[in-house]
Amino acid sequence: MAQYSRVAGSVALITLQNPPVNALSAAVRQGIVDTVERALRDPEVNSVVICGQNGKFCGGADIKEFGRQMSGPPLVPMIHAIEAGHKPMVAAIEGVALGGGLELALGCHYRIAHSKARLGLPEVSLGLLPAAGGSQRLPRLIGVPAALDLITTGRHVTAAEALKLGIVDQVTDHNTVDVAVKFVQSVAGQSMDSRRLSTRPCPSLPNLDAVFEGVMQRVRQSARGAIAPVACVQAVRAAATLPYPQGMEREKELMGTLFTSGQARALQYCFFAQRAVGKWSLPSGARWDTSKAMPISKAAVIGLGTMGRGITVALAQTGVSVVAVDTQERQLAEAKQAVSGMLERMAQKRGSAPPLGLVHYSNNLQAAADADLVIEAVFEDMALKESVFQQLSAICKPGTFLCTNTSGLDVDRLASHTRRPELVVGMHFFAPAHVMKLLEVVCGPRSSPEAVATAMQLGKKMGKVSVAVGNCPGFVGNRMLKPYVEQANFLLEEGATPELVDQVLEDFGFAMGVFRMSDLSGLDVGWRIRKADKLTDPSVPAGQPVRVRQGRRYSPLADLICEQGRFGQKTGQGWYHYDKPGGRVARSDPWLHSFLEEYRARHGLVARHIDHQEVLERCLYVLINEGFRILDDGIAAGPEDIDAIYVFGYGWPRHRGGPMFYASMVGLARVLERLEHYHQAHPDVPHLQPCRLLRRLVASGSPPVQRWREVIKRLHSQL
Repeated sequence: MAQYSRVAGSVALITLQNPPVNALSAAVRQGIVDTVERALRDPEVNSVVICGQNGKFCGGADIKEFGRQMSGPPLVPMIHAIEAGHKPMVAAIEGVALGGGLELALGCHYRIAHSKARLGLPEVSLGLLPAAGGSQRLPRLIGVPAALDLITTGRHVTAAEALKLGIVDQVTDHNTVDVAVKFVQSVAGQSMDSRRLSTRPCPSLPNLDAVFEGVMQRVRQSARGAIAPVACVQAVRAAATLPYPQGMEREKELMGTLFTSGQARALQYCFFAQRAVGKWSLPSGARWDTSKAMPISKAAVIGLGTMGRGITVALAQTGVSVVAVDTQERQLAEAKQAVSGMLERMAQKRGSAPPLGLVHYSNNLQAAADADLVIEAVFEDMALKESVFQQLSAICKPGTFLCTNTSGLDVDRLASHTRRPELVVGMHFFAPAHVMKLLEVVCGPRSSPEAVATAMQLGKKMGKVSVAVGNCPGFVGNRMLKPYVEQANFLLEEGATPELVDQVLEDFGFAMGVFRMSDLSGLDVGWRIRKADKLTDPSVPAGQPVRVRQGRRYSPLADLICEQGRFGQKTGQGWYHYDKPGGRVARSDPWLHSFLEEYRARHGLVARHIDHQEVLERCLYVLINEGFRILDDGIAAGPEDIDAIYVFGYGWPRHRGGPMFYASMVGLARVLERLEHYHQAHPDVPHLQPCRLLRRLVASGSPPVQRWREVIKRLHSQL
């Protein structure tokens, strides 16, 4: 709804009321229409201020209305009526003016923002475009290049940047409504003709066609198959080349195509999935969000390699005091320099002071004694981590939470080396830890609800998408990644090249294919793990062929590459060739192609033609199949948890929703049929055997992904 009142005698104040962000629901839109009409009719009112209650102007459309039959007045005529009004209308922007909220403000004749407000048109992140005139008015106000940047990226801008761009007319540190009321009184009675953005032409731009061609090329490259950014460019082009009414028609037409697209459904699913995982439940029925998270004022990070440094930075950015510990003097000195540099660079970008005083360094574990929470980030070696946990348990105060940054080791086994196993949880960060948004919070069987809630809440404060998962080898993300990488290696044995596999996956939308990603991460990391699991030595178990390990098909390709000292980018050679160690540009390597030919000849393998569809299906469907196993095993609460992990931690393209959503879109029966086909062709690969949960979901009529939790719960209750 919208509240109407009179202030300063002649100013109508319209206040949007729909907590928490005054979204433009049907009731709010109706309220705006009614109050604007009332203000324009009232002879004692000569000007209007529109604001939002509780310090928030408007967060945009009500996303809960998406996919339903729209009711209430449409947004476009409502904004046109505001713009056409003969009395000056001012948007008093506090908190946020996003999406439809900013479009509403653009319909007003003036915009005044509080210095802490954020503005933007983020529709592209939901697979849409600003379709209430945003794509037509913004270019007319700030010019085509700036409008393209904001609309195609969806990024938010500060009030200061909005003023510089010309989006707002004034920025204030004082009460924005009071300032707006005073301002609107000063312009009362003036003609509003020049303030109506729909009547303005776009600022002229030389070589307009060349500008749009260049932008379109860049957007297509960065969008990786997403259609919304491309449609955004087309809509802005309409603003620059067509009269306003035709531009609005083009905006409407493009929005119609996007609104019903699978990509928009996927992106909106991602939006809700990100919020669903914050409910912190597990299939066991345990709920962590009802437990009280303990406040963390001091944390310790043990081990200052790449991950430890990133975690230290992330904690300091959150305002937590951190003691960073590494027993090796050289590593400690390098970490001091690296952490300070990262904090300074981040502060410079934000225009604030770096929180250097929050970080203290030590070469002694004893420095962690009074920490509220400790995050261990030492080398991924179980014996070393066990030793660290044993020492921490003796050193730390009784209530200290002990967390491990392991990417797949047994959290319960580590907990068993402490005096208080209930205080132990996994906090699996992703590199670089101060940038990547995902945090897997691993709940061991003895982890207390308070320990999990504390880790989840700390992750949230650090700006992470925190997902609670169960304890098993690899947890969720890395457990699913293993068969995915395995299939990629099998495809090389059968005739594919790294270039083919990576190209197919990148065309699908991944920023990097599996082999380029392996080169970036370092091939030696997985090699060490396989050696620890006794998978790399042909004599273990004795008598088995080199391409079989522990009774199943195994590809030693990566091991053989590592034996050549080819560890990826760090050595300048891996699956690809790089100009120098540490180089970033992956080039096709003739040596690798000869190596694959020799390998196939040695093992009697005949290379065959492998098409794009087989690469995509074998890599993705085996990963999805493992996701179903994870749900069946109770390691993740629901498909949203898996999808959030893959979108925010593993580069799964957002416009495809996540692996489990993608399976639902493809059709569960289709995924089942193709897995059965590939398992029949490769019976020695157990990961290709369709999971029983997938079979049961298909037998249940392939319900939509949002209903899988109910089906899983019902199936588990029948066991």
